[in-house]
Amino acid sequence: MPVSPEKEIDLKKVENGVASAISAEEHRDLAGLNTSKKDSTVSITVVGASGDLAKKKIFPALFALYYEDCLPEHFTVFGYARSKMTDAELRNMVSRTLTCRIDKRENCSEKMDQFLRRCFYHSGQYDSEENFAELDKKLKEHEAGRLSNRLFYLSIPPNIFIDVVKCASKSASSANGWTRVIVEKPFGRDSESSAALTRGLKEYLVEEQIFRIDHYLGKELVENLSVLRFSNLVFEPLWSRQYIRNVQLIFSEDFGTEGRGGYFDNYGIIRDIMQNHLLQILALFAMETPVSLDAEDIRNEKVKVLRSMRPLQLENVVIGQYKSHTKGGVTYPAYTDDKTVPKDSLTPTFAAAALFIDNARWDGVPFLMKAGKALHTKRAEIRVQFRHVPGNLYKRSFGTDLDRATNELVIRVQPDEAIYLKINNKIPGLGMRLDRSNLNLHYAARYSKEIPDAYERLLLDAIEGERRLFIRSDELDAAWALFTPLLKELEEKKIVPELYPYGSRGPVGAHYLASKYNVRWGDLSCEH
Repeated sequence: MPVSPEKEIDLKKVENGVASAISAEEHRDLAGLNTSKKDSTVSITVVGASGDLAKKKIFPALFALYYEDCLPEHFTVFGYARSKMTDAELRNMVSRTLTCRIDKRENCSEKMDQFLRRCFYHSGQYDSEENFAELDKKLKEHEAGRLSNRLFYLSIPPNIFIDVVKCASKSASSANGWTRVIVEKPFGRDSESSAALTRGLKEYLVEEQIFRIDHYLGKELVENLSVLRFSNLVFEPLWSRQYIRNVQLIFSEDFGTEGRGGYFDNYGIIRDIMQNHLLQILALFAMETPVSLDAEDIRNEKVKVLRSMRPLQLENVVIGQYKSHTKGGVTYPAYTDDKTVPKDSLTPTFAAAALFIDNARWDGVPFLMKAGKALHTKRAEIRVQFRHVPGNLYKRSFGTDLDRATNELVIRVQPDEAIYLKINNKIPGLGMRLDRSNLNLHYAARYSKEIPDAYERLLLDAIEGERRLFIRSDELDAAWALFTPLLKELEEKKIVPELYPYGSRGPVGAHYLASKYNVRWGDLSCEH
């Protein structure tokens, strides 16, 4: 989105990879940090304000930031959508989803009223420069001559991203501050459509203005992954093929598509969860130590991991689709029972894959990914299974199943956040009986503070110009390059997914895939 000419040059400098040529002073100007807070204002426009994501996540996250005093002194929130609505109707709609922190209930209704008074609505078409010019006029009224910084959150289907960016760029971008755009996934369906979307966005924006959001990167335990590894001497030396036998990235939901079938059927579980959420976590997990915590240094290392990975082969993937199942007198529907899904749909609702990183640190270590809907449990976790102890003195005490005796580090991203390490120890008594125990950091028990929602962290980062947790275009290209050949093959060959009952542990094929690499899924053991 056009910004002042000098700023445009600076942004291009950064985009061309010559970040070092920018002085600290210029950098602060770029981020909009050099102006006194009293003289600047932030206008946050939620495009697609009447949609589910805006109601359930974006407005509540903005209120939480306001409640915690994290937003600038002068800010305005505008909803923009096609629906006709008054400011009062928007406030009424938003107020239904706002909640206060459990650990800080005081002044809750007062704070809500103050926040809602800063929320406004403008109705307009997504492809109308005229409507965006009207929005610009309203924004200027609220900015009242201050330095204006503008953030647009595109909570809309991807087929209208370019229209909105074009209109906002030409008619509603800031004349004297920064303008940034947050883009929600899906970022295309494959390499070609993703590249076309990036080209379209870059006609009106420079890379520095585009914030591609993956809300999993804003989750507390994913943020903690780098801290755990790089600030604890006990872990970093073990973080390689020498000590790690396999890494598992597991995502499961205990419900089906429930009315989202039409959207989901066009994408499937691989595009919806694996190619973005799980792959991003894998890149953060496996990257080399970055030069610094600067956004570009971290993203450079993530790109190196993605570019070192082998493109996925069909023989290393298992796909499944849930079927109807009756349990305890309740009948759960099949995926194809959803009225918005074609009866003959081959779209996978489950996928398991074995990935490999061909570099010195991870050569030969299987990274197993698993994602599915309508499974027996809801969870997202990273499981690191370590190698057997060479020449283990106590192997007789473990019987024949040495796998049960290996250490395992589990990072539970959700629900009930925790980090625990499975160790072997002696059961008290006169005999020599060994037991497996957990050294457990359970967040709810250790920290009384409520964990912020991922959207809060990501929105705050976008306002502050912190790009560390957002996806750069070359990262996106590398991620799609891994999955596009597989997705094309699945669709061209019309590979039929293995059926699994709703509420089960998923297709049997996933176990065969793991056993091919001498791995057991950690989430299916009796002790988790």
